[in-house]
Amino acid sequence: MDKTILYIKIDKNNMVKNKTVFLNDIAKLYSVDTIMVNDLKSQIIFDVPTSKKGNYIFSILKLIENINNAYPKVQIINLGETDFIIHYDPPSKKLKIFEYIKVIMVSLMVFFGAAFTIMTFNEDANVKEVFYIIYKLIMGNEKDGASILEISYSIGIPIGIIIFFNHFSKIKLGNDPTPMQVQMRLYEEDMDKTLIENASREGKTIDIL
Repeated sequence: MDKTILYIKIDKNNMVKNKTVFLNDIAKLYSVDTIMVNDLKSQIIFDVPTSKKGNYIFSILKLIENINNAYPKVQIINLGETDFIIHYDPPSKKLKIFEYIKVIMVSLMVFFGAAFTIMTFNEDANVKEVFYIIYKLIMGNEKDGASILEISYSIGIPIGIIIFFNHFSKIKLGNDPTPMQVQMRLYEEDMDKTLIENASREGKTIDIL
């Protein structure tokens, strides 16, 4: 008799809110044996030992061992990660006032930081003097006060930033991810890889014996 095939897929980073982690919380399962799949979805794979936020590194072999203990004759095909993270983030009541303060503080830091960066760049590149020379070469006389060059430059900087980051408020100029989103995903991937490698080196990966 042919073995029943079970396909399992797990992402590298999985967030859970409850201390009792079921297989369905972190894995996608598929098999022609739907009764087995429904039973496995309710299988407990881990009990978080603390109420604090934390990361727990698992090997797929540990899950395969647990599944085979319940269904020895099933053939498991892994379509996901071989090592993955369960990130426990307990539910907490956050006051909205602190969220607003956080957003305001970050917005102020980004605004003044960007303004300072632009001003120092303009001073280092001596943009004011460059505009002065260009105006004098084209118009034949010295400019008095701001000219069309400074006005166009001031308008072009924010427009260029909006176009580059492809995002303004809730409006997106296209369906492509923004450069900030790309960098955040790369950062998350590097973090996940480092957590898994550190756990492996320190022998903290939850694996088969």
